[in-house]
Amino acid sequence: MKWFDDFFEQRARTAARSISRRSALTRIGKLMVGSALLLPVLPFDRIGKAVAAAKQTDKRNGDTACEYWRYCAIDGFLCTCCGGGISTCPPGTEVSKVTWVGTCHNPNDGKDYLISYNDCCGATTCNRCGCNRNERERPGYRMGVHSDINWCMANSSTNTYHCTVAAVVGTADDGKG
Repeated sequence: MKWFDDFFEQRARTAARSISRRSALTRIGKLMVGSALLLPVLPFDRIGKAVAAAKQTDKRNGDTACEYWRYCAIDGFLCTCCGGGISTCPPGTEVSKVTWVGTCHNPNDGKDYLISYNDCCGATTCNRCGCNRNERERPGYRMGVHSDINWCMANSSTNTYHCTVAAVVGTADDGKG
């Protein structure tokens, strides 16, 4: 191993005689700046991230995700995860007699829609896909736009909450036409 030590000692002494400290620091600085600029430009395989992002977007836009546009004012468990549809209650339950409403923006067509949120009553709580978005919710004294009420209490036969549906009632009129 002595030859190894002698070789590097000789190279280090030669470099020390021919290169000043200031020029060595300049070269090291240029190397660091150059590598910092070069690394982000190098080609990387980003296909995996793009596929994952596309799957996440599909998941967010599906009717079993809280971020689905119709669920902008929802508070409860999604019936699409509990055996029902986006606007139909699961078998063995019945729709509540009263409801709360919200106005949601559909990004696909750029329109605002009036959404009726109905609780489905008659079975034990679903406990799947719980969402609580409540965008533009009003205080509790405005009952028709407040979601923190057991709306199944209005049903005479059964008042047990199971899940919530989001039915489109129509387009929201902006009062201009």
